[in-house]
Amino acid sequence: MEGTHALQQTVSPAKLAHMVLLTRDLPRIRDWYATVLQATVTIEDPMLCFISYDEEHHRIAFVGMPDLPPRAAGPQVGLHHIAFTYRSLDDLLRTYERLKRLGIEPYWPIHHGVTISMYYRDPDGNSVELQVDAFGSMEEAKAYMRSDSFRNNPIGVVYDPEELMRRHRAGEPFESLCRRPPLPPGKRPADMLRI
Repeated sequence: MEGTHALQQTVSPAKLAHMVLLTRDLPRIRDWYATVLQATVTIEDPMLCFISYDEEHHRIAFVGMPDLPPRAAGPQVGLHHIAFTYRSLDDLLRTYERLKRLGIEPYWPIHHGVTISMYYRDPDGNSVELQVDAFGSMEEAKAYMRSDSFRNNPIGVVYDPEELMRRHRAGEPFESLCRRPPLPPGKRPADMLRI
C-alpha cells in the first residue's frame, strides 16, 4: 500500500533552472543578455558561455556554433519567448530607461492584465519578455486568469512605456497603474498581437 501511495504522489521540479541558446555569434549574444539582464559571466571558453543574474551558478548558457544556418524570419514552431520577472514596476521601468539609452527598445509593450510586459528581440531574433506582476499575490493573479476579463482578452492591451513612466513618476498608485486599460475603440484582442 505504501509503495502504491508513493507512486501516486505528484513530484514536480523545484524550479526552472536555466535555458541554453545556440548562437552563431557567441560574444554578441553574451553581451546582449549580460547587458539586458545585468548578468555576469560565470565561466566561458571559445564555444560555451554561462551567465547568471542571481545566486544560481548559471541561468543562461550559450553554445557558439558559427556554421549554424540563420533563424528563419517570422513565426515558426518552437519556443516563442522567455520571460523574466522584476520585483517592482519601478525596476521594470528603470530597466526600460537604461536599455533605451543603449538603443535597445521593446518591440511589443503589452499589458497582459496579469503582467505588465515589454518584449525585446535578442541579436539572434529570439523574443525576451521583461515583466512585472500586476497583482499583489499569485492567488489574485490566478483568479484573474480564470476571469471573464482574461477569457475575453487573453492577449492584453498595447501601451506606451513613456506614458506609463510619466504616470509612475507623477506618483500614480501601483493599483491604478497595474489595472489593464480597455481595448482601443474598434480593436479586437488579435489586433494587439506583435509576433
